[in-house]
Amino acid sequence: MDFTRPLPTPTPTSAPFWDALKDGIVKLQKCNDCDAWVFYPRSRCPNCLADALTWHAVSGLGTLYTFTIARQPTSPHFAGEVPQRLGVVELDEGVRLTTTLVNVADADIRIGMRVKPYFDPVADEITLLRYQPA
Repeated sequence: MDFTRPLPTPTPTSAPFWDALKDGIVKLQKCNDCDAWVFYPRSRCPNCLADALTWHAVSGLGTLYTFTIARQPTSPHFAGEVPQRLGVVELDEGVRLTTTLVNVADADIRIGMRVKPYFDPVADEITLLRYQPA
């Protein structure tokens, strides 16, 4: 059985997000009609259903909304990566994204802590957005 770690597959809709990460930039979509920030990448605004979404570079700064430390692999693919520090970060723009936390001791992880992006090039074409203390 192949337990190679799965990687994201960019789509035409999500490619601008993944391309920006390769350059060390966080980009989010914003609706031109209702001004709402949008994440995850999609073709219509979840707030007003407009298709007028444009990409904008943001700082990527946010706060840790919630987290868990998985001491058992969440999948056989991640057996070599335990413990996994899994978190949900609320970016300053208000959107929340699921991520992993790096460069932080388990005992120092706190809900509400300020975090900043950590760009992790895991393959030639894929950089993952992880988070670390700000």
